[in-house]
Amino acid sequence: MLPTKIVVIGAGSAIFGLNTLATLMGSQRLRGSQLALVDRDRDALAPMGELAGRLNREWQARMDVTTHTHHADALQDAEFVILSIEVPPREALWRSDFEIPLKYGVRQPYAENGGPGGFAHAARNIGPVMEIVRDMEQACPNAWLLNFTNPMIRICDAVARYSGIRVVGLCHQIKAGYAMVGLALADELDIDVPAGFTNTHASPSTISPRRHVARQAMERIDIKAAGVNHFTWMLDVRDKRTGEDLYPLFAERWAAMDPAFEPLTRRVYQAFNQFPIPGDEHLCEYLPWVSDPATRPWEKYDISLYEWDLWGELRELGHAEIGKMASGHRDVEALRDADSEGALEIIENIAGAGTHYHLALNLPNQGYISNLPATAIVEVPGLVTGAGVQGVSAGCLPEPIAELCRREIAVARLCVDAAVGGDRQAALQCLLLDPVVTDLDVAQQILDDYLHTYREHLPQFWS
Repeated sequence: MLPTKIVVIGAGSAIFGLNTLATLMGSQRLRGSQLALVDRDRDALAPMGELAGRLNREWQARMDVTTHTHHADALQDAEFVILSIEVPPREALWRSDFEIPLKYGVRQPYAENGGPGGFAHAARNIGPVMEIVRDMEQACPNAWLLNFTNPMIRICDAVARYSGIRVVGLCHQIKAGYAMVGLALADELDIDVPAGFTNTHASPSTISPRRHVARQAMERIDIKAAGVNHFTWMLDVRDKRTGEDLYPLFAERWAAMDPAFEPLTRRVYQAFNQFPIPGDEHLCEYLPWVSDPATRPWEKYDISLYEWDLWGELRELGHAEIGKMASGHRDVEALRDADSEGALEIIENIAGAGTHYHLALNLPNQGYISNLPATAIVEVPGLVTGAGVQGVSAGCLPEPIAELCRREIAVARLCVDAAVGGDRQAALQCLLLDPVVTDLDVAQQILDDYLHTYREHLPQFWS
């Protein structure tokens, strides 16, 4: 056993919190550990704490479980802090991030992690995140922060450059790449493709079939991808059984597929001769060719917006299900198949001096991608051992792709500088360098509107 202390901040989440709790409780190696569940929403935290008690008993996890409504009460002597927070209300604020620039003629393709919405989203979350890491510096300065909070590159950059806390960002989006490659090579790899896998969008109707294909593909092939989060590129793909380079065959099969499947990914692949991993819905946020109000390219590429209302309803249903499991009115055995998206593997292998290869880690660039800026947050494969987390070298990206990534890195760093210091000039520069914005006056108008609309969330810009 590897008893350690783990703090989960955002534990009341119906998706992240439930999956994280289940995987930690189900770990044989972490039996006897301390587990602190933190969430400022008492109504979400209470049933999660009750469910933790049930799993502790029925799965014999023998964990010391506590619940807290403030992170400062939980951090002392923690060795791992898992973070997934959002300034609420998530869906309403995301919709607002999208709608405010519309008033000034800017139509973002998605508005979560890039574009003006990426600035607003990051600026809101960076304040609470930095409060947490400041308290970590006092209570557990040697702890690892495992971050799931978006925008990933900006949150990790804030922690890495403005604190002494070690941070690694975890994201599952590489699985979209596995799903697309698996679909293209389904016949050769004997992959079952269910009906309904029509795109990689974050829609409830397509998530299940996409995951089904991705799971099979991950058993059969190995993809090496690198870049920045939600903007990574397939550098190599091989058959795990034979070691065969499958990139040429994939290119042939992909070219023969229905051109309506992931049309933006298809066009970018054709232009740059390197396959983008994230799928259309995330790829679109970092490109300058998807937001022209005259040509309306989001229609040509069938880029859909996040289904805010539907996901809000599903979130409420998820909380209701957690309540039923906590009270004993729902079976919990299905939770044994939960996926921590890398958090469990990192904790087990650092605490237990193991060795784990992970497909995608967000880390400060220590030469992992040689033609991207040093210390910038990049996404590469990595190794997790008792010594910590180390990226695997990806060499150089093709120069045109590296330039696209460098622009996003510059935008992200300006956003972080602005959000940490309340620097309005850096905020304006962030918007002006963003590929979605094409007008000086419009950038200022959007910034002013965001700062006024979100004044309660962005006090650093008003002090």
